Amino acid sequence: MDCSSYKLYHEHEPDSRTMLETYYSGDHDMTFKDDALMGPTEKLHNTLSMGHMTGEILIDISSGPLVHHLYSACEFFREIILMRTNEKCIMEIMKWHDDRTGAFSWGHVAAHVTNLEGRSDECEAKEMKLKSAITHVVKFDTEKESLTELIGVPQADCIFSYGFLDLVCKDQEDYKRNLRKILNLLKPGGHLILHGALNASYYTVGEHKFHALSYDETFASNALLAEGMTILQCEVTPRKSESHLTDYDGVLFSQLASRSRIED
Repeated sequence: MDCSSYKLYHEHEPDSRTMLETYYSGDHDMTFKDDALMGPTEKLHNTLSMGHMTGEILIDISSGPLVHHLYSACEFFREIILMRTNEKCIMEIMKWHDDRTGAFSWGHVAAHVTNLEGRSDECEAKEMKLKSAITHVVKFDTEKESLTELIGVPQADCIFSYGFLDLVCKDQEDYKRNLRKILNLLKPGGHLILHGALNASYYTVGEHKFHALSYDETFASNALLAEGMTILQCEVTPRKSESHLTDYDGVLFSQLASRSRIED
């Protein structure tokens, strides 16, 4: 299949439940357990546990109906606002959030995070705390010049972005434009946590292949530095999973801050 014939995430909307079951399930032998699920969750837990990132508002701009990376965050931010690009993934998130019948279970992540925190007997409380912290789930249009246009989202103390730029950007110039839109939501002195898959060209959901943006660590770092961010942490983990479902070769995890916070 030629790359130009791959479907686009925000135009063709991959099936949310199939995406979750393929890449984020709690199955013991789930192929992407280390790369997509537990690895990033542990890195985020370790980063937040250092105590440098706290505040009132966290905005999460991520791909798909994902919340696994927020279980640690709800201990450090009072309010979490989720921003997503398609209706299907919002419906999937709300099904989980409102405890509706048939909702995807993130219990395996809640158990993992509470174990990391030394509170393995508090899984249910962790689940309730995260759901309580999520105050809004907002749909937005990537084609708009501003992500806050017509929706009035406040600026954040911290922004998480998990896989978003990889999936919605058609090329590297698109990556830079969307990165700038994301950073416009960040308060002066705020932090950004960025997660992405390096050197990918596609990922598979069900029987469909979707476009993924190919870029490397150098490109991502240069794009962030050009927007006035300071890199506090940047880790590249070589791919551990073996699967034909996607072709990335490593996972990028970065913690960044605006230079004003470093200078203070």
